[in-house]
Amino acid sequence: MTLAEATILLEKNKPAMRKDGSQNTKIVATVGPACNSYDKLLELVKAGVDVFRLNFSHGDHADHLAVIEHIQSINHQYNTHIGVLADLQGPKLRVGKIKDNALPLVMGDIITIVNDPLAEGTMDRIYMSYDQFAEDCEVGERILMDDGKLVFEVVFTDKKSTVKLKCLHDGVLSSNKGVNLPDTNVKLPSMTQKDREDLDFILTQPVNWIALSFVRRPEDLHDLKEIIEARRHPAKVMAKIEKPEAVKHIREIIKAANGIMVARGDLGVEMPIEKLPTTQKEIVGLCMQYARPVIVATQMMDSMITNPSPTRAEVTDVANAVLDGADAVMLSGETSVGKYPELVVRYMGKIIAEAEKQYWPQIESKRPRAVDKSKLFHSDVVCFNACRVAEEINAKGIIGMTTSGYTAFKVSSFRPNARIFIFSDHLNMLNTMNLIWGVQCFYYDRFTSTDETIQDCTNILKDGGFVEIGDTVINTGAMPLHRRYRTNMLKVTEVE
Repeated sequence: MTLAEATILLEKNKPAMRKDGSQNTKIVATVGPACNSYDKLLELVKAGVDVFRLNFSHGDHADHLAVIEHIQSINHQYNTHIGVLADLQGPKLRVGKIKDNALPLVMGDIITIVNDPLAEGTMDRIYMSYDQFAEDCEVGERILMDDGKLVFEVVFTDKKSTVKLKCLHDGVLSSNKGVNLPDTNVKLPSMTQKDREDLDFILTQPVNWIALSFVRRPEDLHDLKEIIEARRHPAKVMAKIEKPEAVKHIREIIKAANGIMVARGDLGVEMPIEKLPTTQKEIVGLCMQYARPVIVATQMMDSMITNPSPTRAEVTDVANAVLDGADAVMLSGETSVGKYPELVVRYMGKIIAEAEKQYWPQIESKRPRAVDKSKLFHSDVVCFNACRVAEEINAKGIIGMTTSGYTAFKVSSFRPNARIFIFSDHLNMLNTMNLIWGVQCFYYDRFTSTDETIQDCTNILKDGGFVEIGDTVINTGAMPLHRRYRTNMLKVTEVE
C-alpha cells in the first residue's frame, strides 16, 4: 500500500481533536527528530496522542525543554491535557568500540571482556560498561548482546576484571551494542549518574510521569520517589518491567509504583520469548487489580518506521493489548524517527476503536474488588459501585471530582462501559490522568456546595456535547467538598 492509498483509507476517520470518548485505551508517542516541532506534535495530538514520551537516552536537555514548551502551548491553545512521560535511561550495558566496527564470530570462539574503556575491541580485549561484571557473574551464565542476536556462555571469571565468554552461534559483534545479563545478579543501582543529572532537569519541568528503567525490586523505586518528594514535584513514578527479576517481584513492584510499563524489548531478550505474551497478560491483569495504569510498549507497529501500513501481526498485537485491558499502548521509533508519525497514530487509533467493540465481554472477569482490609475500603466500594450502578441503569457517564487522582485511578480500574469524566482544579493532575484508561479530564475550581458543583459539572458536559438532556449520569465525590476527603458519595443525576 502506498502512502497516498493509506492516507485516503484513513481520511474519513481523522478527528479534528479527539473529544468524543470513542477510545478508552490511550496512545503514548515517543518524541524524536521526526516529530519534535510544534506543528508535528500538534498533528499527532489531533491524530489521537494522549501522552508524549521523552526518551532521555537520546537528545539533550535543550531538545527536551523545547518539546515540553510545545506541549504546554498546545494544551493552553487547544484546551487539551496532553501528558508528558520522562523516561530515564537507566544502567544500559554496552560493549565499547570494536575494531573496524565488526568482529566476526563463529560458534565456539572465546572473547575476553575487560574493564579497560580503551580496549582495542578485538577477541582478546573487549570493554563492557559494567565494572563489577567479573565480580558478579558466574561460570555457566548466559550473556546476550545486540538484542539477543549473539548468545554467549561465561567460561571463566577472575572475579576482578576479566571474563571469558564462549560464543554459542555465529554472528558479528559491532561497536556499542547492548548487553543483557538474564542470569546474573546485577548489583548496579537503577539510577546512574546520568539519570540523576537528567532528573535534576526533569524536576524543574511540568512533567507528569517519570519512568525508571530496569527496575528489579520495589526498593529500586524508593530512591526516585524520595528525590521527587524532596523537590515537592507532583510527578508520578512508572516502573519499567524489563528484567526477569522484576517479573518475580511483580506484585510488590506494582504496589510500590504509580504505574507500570511492560517494556517488551529488553524483557523479551532476557526471558524465554515464548513466555512474553502470558507475562504481559499477567502484568496487565494485576495492574487492573491494584488500580495502576499500565502501558504495553515496544515494536507495536515497528514496520511503520519505514512502511505506510502495519503488518497483520502488528494489528493483532495492538488489539490483543487492548483486549488484555492495557491503559495505553506506546509507539517508540514509529513516531520518534519513523517516516509516517501521524499515519501510525491514526492506524493505532482505528485498531483500538475496533478492538474496543469486543472489549467488555473480555474484561468482565478481570474487574477488581474492594479489599475489606484496605484502609481505603469504603472509598473503593463507592468507586466500584458507581461503575456497577452505571451499568444497571445504562448511565451515560460517571463524573468524579479529585485532587489526588484517586477517583480516576479506581473508577478506571473497573473498566466501566460508561464514560469517565473527571474534574480537578490541579492542572498537573489533569495531564497526569490523561494516561489512564477511559478518563476524560476537565478543569474545575469552583468547589462550593455539593449540589452546585454537581450542577456545574453537568452543565460543562452538556455545553460541551458530552451529555444531553435526559441522559443519566453517576456522580462520585467527597462530602463535604471543601474538606477534600476520599470518595464517600454516590448520586444518580438526570441531565436537565
